[in-house]
Amino acid sequence: MACIINIETSTRVCSVALAVDGVTVFSEISSEGPSHAVLLGVFVEKALKEVKLRGGMDAVAVSSGPGSYTGLRIGVSLAKGLCFGYGIPIIGISTLKIMAQAVIREHNKATGIYYPMLDARRMEVYSAMYDNEGREIRETKAEIITPDILNDIPGDQTIYLLGDGAAKCKEVVNSPRVVIIDNVYPLAKDMSDLAEEAYKSGNVESAAYFEPFYLKEFQATVGKNKVLG
Repeated sequence: MACIINIETSTRVCSVALAVDGVTVFSEISSEGPSHAVLLGVFVEKALKEVKLRGGMDAVAVSSGPGSYTGLRIGVSLAKGLCFGYGIPIIGISTLKIMAQAVIREHNKATGIYYPMLDARRMEVYSAMYDNEGREIRETKAEIITPDILNDIPGDQTIYLLGDGAAKCKEVVNSPRVVIIDNVYPLAKDMSDLAEEAYKSGNVESAAYFEPFYLKEFQATVGKNKVLG
């Protein structure tokens, strides 16, 4: 029996779930905004109480990015702390795959291309593509939303655009193939079966060397008042 805590903090939504053999048995979610530093510890403490009732924990899974630099750092730092404390491995799961998996399940694996997008400022998004079995068919990258963004996708399959970045396509992309799905965020409870699969296949890492996939380096900005002196 595998008992795994799942942590997701890559967007404004903060969530934690506990899964046993791939089934979510505990879940906490907050969409109140970027308060992860406060809420995450509270959510994990509740999950650990459930862990004690089940005899221990086998791994910690964490959303590995892309996403918010600060959010990812908070989630990964706490996940590493748990792994060091319990002497267990860490499992990194792509933020975009978590989103795609949730929609694939909701649509009963309907044939099509699942195209998760995370907002990355202005008209840029972080995106990837998956088939209806959750297999990656195009790697994660940063791209600009333009009218011809779908031109290189062959065939006539339905294209499911999902995530907070997909909203940018509404006024730009015009195609009968496209279904835009609003209000899709990566959630810890949607990591449960992915984490279980990774754990069983041995796709785990040492917490000492694990780092999130930022895709782009963090760039701090300086307020105008400081620039002007």
